[in-house]
Amino acid sequence: MSNVIVSDHPLVAHKLTRLRDKDTDPRNFRELVREISVLLAYEATADLALEPREVETPLATAKGFHLKEAVGLVPILRAGLGMVEGFWELMPGAQVWHIGLYRDERTLQPVEYYNKLPVEPTVSVCLILDPMLATGGSAVATADILKRWGVKKIKFVGIIGAPEGIRLMQEHHPDIPIHLAAVDERLNEHGYILPGLGDAGDRQFGTG
Repeated sequence: MSNVIVSDHPLVAHKLTRLRDKDTDPRNFRELVREISVLLAYEATADLALEPREVETPLATAKGFHLKEAVGLVPILRAGLGMVEGFWELMPGAQVWHIGLYRDERTLQPVEYYNKLPVEPTVSVCLILDPMLATGGSAVATADILKRWGVKKIKFVGIIGAPEGIRLMQEHHPDIPIHLAAVDERLNEHGYILPGLGDAGDRQFGTG
């Protein structure tokens, strides 16, 4: 799993344990998703390109840097929406492009229902956001869409991944780094991650 980067930050481990707890209510669940996303965003953006820039301090001229690459956040609807605020805290200028996919409960395959990407790419880096990398179908489909759009640099950022989903992403998109807070044991017969945290969308929006 050479392209899988699992956070070893103590705060991520602490907050993830609270996120998994079945007694965590939707309000606290959303807040934990946001907080974990901030930490993952810090790690996933460590290699963004910079260009030199000078600024005037109150005392003198200082040499510094400016982000060279335009960043796009691509949350997979609907669960990925909860991760956007965390990334915006570090990159308030990042564009957000929504791609809607749902998993057919019979076939476990992704079905696209929403895509408003413009004709030409407006960013040079895209971060796919989805709390759960389960079967991997939605992540693969989103990466397919972004590559057809013309984006050259793509990363996947999630909270929990299953080995099955990771393998599928690696088979189809070995060039895309996968940033996670944890890798869990496996999927159950319904395609849910074990031990996981349940349905991330339902738990965020109180619809479970």
